[in-house]
Amino acid sequence: MARAGVTPERLAWAAAELADEVGFDNVTASAVARGFGVTVASLYAHVANAHDLRVRVALLALEELADRVGDAVTGRAGKDALVAFGNAYRAYAQQHPGRYAAARLRLDPETAARSAGPRHSAMARAILRGYGVPDEEQNHAVRLLGSTFHGFVSLEASGGFEHSGDPETSWTRALDALDVALRNWPSPSA
Repeated sequence: MARAGVTPERLAWAAAELADEVGFDNVTASAVARGFGVTVASLYAHVANAHDLRVRVALLALEELADRVGDAVTGRAGKDALVAFGNAYRAYAQQHPGRYAAARLRLDPETAARSAGPRHSAMARAILRGYGVPDEEQNHAVRLLGSTFHGFVSLEASGGFEHSGDPETSWTRALDALDVALRNWPSPSA
């Protein structure tokens, strides 16, 4: 029998909160069950298994991040949109490190297709169209944006910039460099 107040959505939310506190890799079904005062077996009345719980956290994080980025870029174009996108992405990673890690979880193709992942791609492609990046080059440019954003926030989160000071200026320079690269996107090789 299902325990009152326990739902798959509430479990995902609780696991996401826990991920921000202890790290996504340290979220366990038993810790989430303890938080609800239920047994792990009872938890599995609402989610299929620990992997299902992790996927639900990833989907929640992707949705939250897409909402933030969407709000940030609405009504903006060019460098303003690029900076808003990057800043929203970085702020989310800083404010929700566990959820951000969850958003990086590899999803099966069917789950990925129904996630907010395609919204992320569509927003990035809208920015790229504003720069005139040709359709056939957009996959490469989306990967450049994702690699830069993820690389920077991952290094920053792991303390990689603590020894050299002022990551804010480095972040601004990275966004400036992306703007230049997108404005001067090379023609496809023959």
